[in-house]
Amino acid sequence: MSIVVEELTKRYAGHPVVNSVSLEVADGEFFVLLGSSGSGKSTLLRMVAGLTETDGGRVLLHGRDVTDLPPAQRGIGFVFQSYALFHGMSVAGNVEFALSIRGVPAGQRVRRRDELLEMVGLAGLGGRMPRQLSGGQQQRVALARALAHQPEVLLLDEPFGALDAKVRLELRRTVREVQRELGISTIFVTHDQEEAFELADRLAVLSFGRLLELGPPEELYLRPETEFVATFLGTANLMVGEHTAEGVRLGPVQFPLSTRAEVTDRSRRVQVLFRPEDVALRESNEAAPFPFLGKAVVDQRSFAGSFERLRLRLPPLPGVRSIAPPAPFGSDDLWVEASRTQEQARRFPLQPGDAAWVGVQRVHALVHPGLRFLVLTDGSPEGGPALKLGGDVARLAHAQVTPLAGDQGDQETAEEVRRRPCDLVVLALPAKEPADGLDFASEILRAGQHHLLLVPGGERKAAGVPSRPLVCVAVGEPGKEDVAFSGRLSRHLGAEATILTILPEAERLDRKESGAVMRAERFLERNRRAMARLGVTVTARIRYGDVRHQIIEQIEEGQHDLLVLGVPLPRQGGALSLGGLIGRLIPDLSNIPVLIIRSPEAVGDLK
Repeated sequence: MSIVVEELTKRYAGHPVVNSVSLEVADGEFFVLLGSSGSGKSTLLRMVAGLTETDGGRVLLHGRDVTDLPPAQRGIGFVFQSYALFHGMSVAGNVEFALSIRGVPAGQRVRRRDELLEMVGLAGLGGRMPRQLSGGQQQRVALARALAHQPEVLLLDEPFGALDAKVRLELRRTVREVQRELGISTIFVTHDQEEAFELADRLAVLSFGRLLELGPPEELYLRPETEFVATFLGTANLMVGEHTAEGVRLGPVQFPLSTRAEVTDRSRRVQVLFRPEDVALRESNEAAPFPFLGKAVVDQRSFAGSFERLRLRLPPLPGVRSIAPPAPFGSDDLWVEASRTQEQARRFPLQPGDAAWVGVQRVHALVHPGLRFLVLTDGSPEGGPALKLGGDVARLAHAQVTPLAGDQGDQETAEEVRRRPCDLVVLALPAKEPADGLDFASEILRAGQHHLLLVPGGERKAAGVPSRPLVCVAVGEPGKEDVAFSGRLSRHLGAEATILTILPEAERLDRKESGAVMRAERFLERNRRAMARLGVTVTARIRYGDVRHQIIEQIEEGQHDLLVLGVPLPRQGGALSLGGLIGRLIPDLSNIPVLIIRSPEAVGDLK
């Protein structure tokens, strides 16, 4: 590999702007870092170049550890967005500069300069000054200068950001041709998706300093694994449906899967993606080789050159929630983005207000569905910590967060939760008597198929998002869901997790002969591996004795700042209640949030 980045980290004022990023760039590969402003992509590139110091991790170039070397000793060429040319030097002087300071003889410098100027399309312009060139020409000079000393690696930091569309297109082609001709390993930073798709052999998508996904552009566009990537790369129609043995289902409509999906023996919620070009519009829903979502009304139509864009409004489908495009506030309808060639538009012309049947030719089910948070707040200072923690965790987990105003114990609030499907509800407990809020918390937990995060009300001593969660699990199927959700959350938070199971004291006394201990060890090891596959640092522990006492001791010993527990399974015919173990623990955890995880096995019994 030409470039290897291992757990690279950079913090400013304690905040990670690049957070444990690892990636590899093959020999001769054109690798693109794609992300919005503030995602950390330029900082990551500058650390590879040696222009920014690292706070953790390593950089290897062609097998050499260059983490502590200055830029001049790394064998890199760097192209800046601002050109960074020497305005007092001619084009020829700029290109030759790196060779001059290395003592290369004049004859060799001239030959190399002329080769590069011809390569970047500036032959015969060596005598001009930078001010006599256009922006595109100046960037070509910057590229030639970066390549003059024959670097082993080429790094480009949004080099076309200040140029117009036509010049950008020409320069993209020039850069790609030069890179292929030289066979030089390249990392290119951009926020322009079209640029990334055209240039990249592989691309990596960054957000808030984390690398979310990487792969060939067509793979990430057609088969993304996260909600953020699905909606960030191009226009997306993303809806929550069900994954079944036959494919996926959106309300009453069954779709065969066009892409791979995680095999499952039971239905589960998934995010279903289809792109605008996957939408087929027909005058009727007669026999077609694809299913129809329903009859929609055209809301908007726009001309886009070789194709047209349509925004369609569909009646709501039972049990289906739309993520993208987002529905207007207060609307229950589903919105669909479609695109058609001009030939298709001529065959079936549509204008705003016209009706058409919406068919979908291809769908993809996301392997790791995104999250939706609902934060309950009464607007008082006591509820402030829940609102802040919910927002901070949602930001790092790339989740959508919705504040919901309501009073503790208000039945209308519980009903509103039922009407708003989500993954996690965040609720503040009363500051003085936190156990008094558990009845309402039980009601909120019964209001849907979500998890619940209980946050101590009032002033919290702990600052920031949790970084050392304690995941307490019982051996068995419900515990797997606890670990799965905790792993996803810990990965987003950059947290180091501890998985704990507690057995009776008698099992420790007869540990060698105990089948329960052996089952617990196997269970913990499987779950440790499951979290480790997500990139989470995990410690697994077995403790013995009283459950409440052992949890409290482990929290104190490990300085944990989040406790994760599974939903207590209700007894046959009974309603779910948090008054048992959780009720006994809450008074002892006045400063630690408690995340209560719902398992699929508990869903059918909830009243």
